[in-house]
Amino acid sequence: MVSYIEGHPYISTVPVEPGLTNTSSEKDGQRIVGFNSESGELNEGLVRFDIVFYVRMKDGLSQIIINVEAQKDEPKGYEILNRAIFYVSRLISSQKERDFENSSYDDIKRVYSIWVCMNMDENSMNHIHLMNDNVLGAYEWKGKLDLLSIVMIGLAEELPGHDERYELHRLLGALLSKELTIDEKLNIIGNEYDIPIEESFRKDVSVMCNLSQGIEEKGIAIGKAMGEAAAEAKIIVTMHNNGFTAEQIASAINKDIEEVEAIIEGKELELA
Repeated sequence: MVSYIEGHPYISTVPVEPGLTNTSSEKDGQRIVGFNSESGELNEGLVRFDIVFYVRMKDGLSQIIINVEAQKDEPKGYEILNRAIFYVSRLISSQKERDFENSSYDDIKRVYSIWVCMNMDENSMNHIHLMNDNVLGAYEWKGKLDLLSIVMIGLAEELPGHDERYELHRLLGALLSKELTIDEKLNIIGNEYDIPIEESFRKDVSVMCNLSQGIEEKGIAIGKAMGEAAAEAKIIVTMHNNGFTAEQIASAINKDIEEVEAIIEGKELELA
């Protein structure tokens, strides 16, 4: 699938809010329309998609847009499916004047929004999509029912065994596990899934494994001089300034996203 990805994936740069997801400008007499990469400091509390990218289908003509979101657990402040529906709707509507113009609605690209929720009670996967129920008559309305799809993937805390039903969950669980060592992860990924373990991939897995540990060690060091709360706030703001989303930070340091957002917004107000 990697060979079919077009351009570079947009990571934590595309705003979700209406009016910001799609922007246009004039340059050298040409109209340029594309994903917005506006700085978060200009929009306090701005929410961004985690990862968005285009995929060219095998026929060489059609494209789909894929959005991937990661959650450290199922949020308690709202129902996550409602948020997923909002996200996929924004990715549909924001295509106007970027991927299609005027009334060319037949050119809308399919959108897949994939959500990975960790620390769930059980492993699960659901496909939420449009359905057509004939209530009266059998008229076939023209259009595409596959324009939007939501895939919700729940990962249990305990890594599932090597079972065909849980192939995806075991792979993702191993990759995201905080318990397995780098070698244990690479052994599962390489031997069980026949995924080539190149040096760049090994480094990426190493970074993921060491992220939480590094944050904790840095917090301890800073905490000696600043106090635990101030040290944690400094780490959160530093990660935010380096492009991490509030959700990614919350997942890395095992903290509620609401607390992380409050710290980010509070520190930005102090700097203003």
